[in-house]
Amino acid sequence: MVLVHGAFADGSSWDKVIPILQAKGYKVVAVQNPLSSLADDVAATQRVVDAQTGKVVLVGHSWGGTVITQAGTSDKIKALVYVAAFAPSEGEATGNLGKDYAVPPGIATLQVDAGGYAWLPADSVARNFAQDVTPAQAALIAATQGPIAAKAFGETTTVAAWKNKANYYIVASKDRMIAPELEQAFAKKINAVTTTLPTSHVPMVSQPAKVAEVILAAAQR
Repeated sequence: MVLVHGAFADGSSWDKVIPILQAKGYKVVAVQNPLSSLADDVAATQRVVDAQTGKVVLVGHSWGGTVITQAGTSDKIKALVYVAAFAPSEGEATGNLGKDYAVPPGIATLQVDAGGYAWLPADSVARNFAQDVTPAQAALIAATQGPIAAKAFGETTTVAAWKNKANYYIVASKDRMIAPELEQAFAKKINAVTTTLPTSHVPMVSQPAKVAEVILAAAQR
């Protein structure tokens, strides 16, 4: 399993899911995206996929969904798993995908620094990004978040790997970063085996066993 984190996060966002998958005997690698551009994140993901010797289940959370959509074309990849994630079509930019929906509460709180990197204030992480975890866990998520180059949200995909893969999607029905209705639309568009969890934007933190179940199902298909 290759796990791809999203914006405002790093590979540690999978730390509750990884031990569950490893206990089942799977090799698991969490990609560390630089979050400097779509191309850079795709390259980081493809390097990890290329290094694997067997078949890969490629998992993306949030922005990581855009990354796996572009990076997931290898014949090594047997399935894609989207976790509260964007699933663009060819030629689409992530920043345009929610334009037909109300601005999610968390997105409205984004800050952009002088270098053009977007980040979430700690109080918004606790209120909008991870409202169903402990205060200590939310504080840790805020402290380890990875700011993302805001320009990345305007960069377009050139392929849609989900068109030729088995797809799984986890809808987070209490998401305050991506509209749950948009997640449902993605799941339908990519014809995914869909699981809905009553969680925040980070089901892999608040419901890791349920997320692991979906990843394992993808591996066992």
